[in-house]
Amino acid sequence: MKQLIDRIAIKHEANKEDLVSLLNCKDKDINDYLYKVADKVRHDFVGDEVHLRGLIEFSNICKNNCLYCGIRLDNKKAERYRYSVEDILRAAKQAKDLEYKTIVLQSGEDAWFTLDKMKEIIRGIKDMDMALTLSIGEKSYDEYKAYRDFGADRYLLRIETTDKDLYHRLDPNMTWDNRKRCLDDLKLLGYEVGSGTMVGLPDQSIESIADDILFFKNMDIDMCGIGPFIPHPDTPLRDAIGKQFDLSLKVMALTRLVLSDINIPATTAMEALNPNGRIIALQAGANVVMPNVSDMNTRKLYQLYPGKVGINEQAENSRKIVVEKILSIGRSIGTTKGKSLHKKD
Repeated sequence: MKQLIDRIAIKHEANKEDLVSLLNCKDKDINDYLYKVADKVRHDFVGDEVHLRGLIEFSNICKNNCLYCGIRLDNKKAERYRYSVEDILRAAKQAKDLEYKTIVLQSGEDAWFTLDKMKEIIRGIKDMDMALTLSIGEKSYDEYKAYRDFGADRYLLRIETTDKDLYHRLDPNMTWDNRKRCLDDLKLLGYEVGSGTMVGLPDQSIESIADDILFFKNMDIDMCGIGPFIPHPDTPLRDAIGKQFDLSLKVMALTRLVLSDINIPATTAMEALNPNGRIIALQAGANVVMPNVSDMNTRKLYQLYPGKVGINEQAENSRKIVVEKILSIGRSIGTTKGKSLHKKD
């Protein structure tokens, strides 16, 4: 097993059988070795800087009804909110003042944000000399092109799972093929493209998770967000098991081995399951953290899953806490916009 890990780390190639074997491995010594090797690959290819992205969750209104998501359309218990254009630019300015170099704008699929509004938002943030990542769901090619023309640099759109049957069961009225079409369009338009997967979904097989990793490799993505599925009490999956911290960590480490120079965030969901979740992830292949810079009054309302960390922190405190943790493990804070080294100009 250790020889297999070494081979993947050197060649940055793995087949499905390799990945399934490692994902199924219960040997702590082998798994710890995997994390150690992933950390070395991270060090060798993207360095010891941890890039901070200021996350603004600007609307929890969504037209979709994904069975696992706390802000799904049919969750009548969710208290809805939406930032104005001015609210978003104000939060971005605060992030700029806190020395963030990148903003991540994330929301449900909220039709109120027309192209004219997005133009004002994107250009306003770009005028602050920050990189901008959008994470606002499935759009048409023309919409993606407009965002790119306005100045957006990066786009995050998780595939969630490459198991099409599972995808269609969990995401009613959506199609896997359209999800893939969106990622293809984003690549064609020259974005730094991020995708990712949710680990521990009901009926998700180890084989399909291996397919997810191979999908990221074949898509040649620039960023990959991997996190555990955490059941939300106000969704149809409330009684599912989920909470697969160790398996999520293993998927992230293997993704680092096969995509050596991409950006991989230590996701907040990891810390919802383990108080040191993000630090553990940073020591197993991750190199990005996204502290929340949203208004404290709305953080608790953007509840994709329960147990979200940092909901009672001011933006400056969120950053301070994360920085202290990063420095405590001998890593440094990135001083650039953290452009993907994987991106081919």
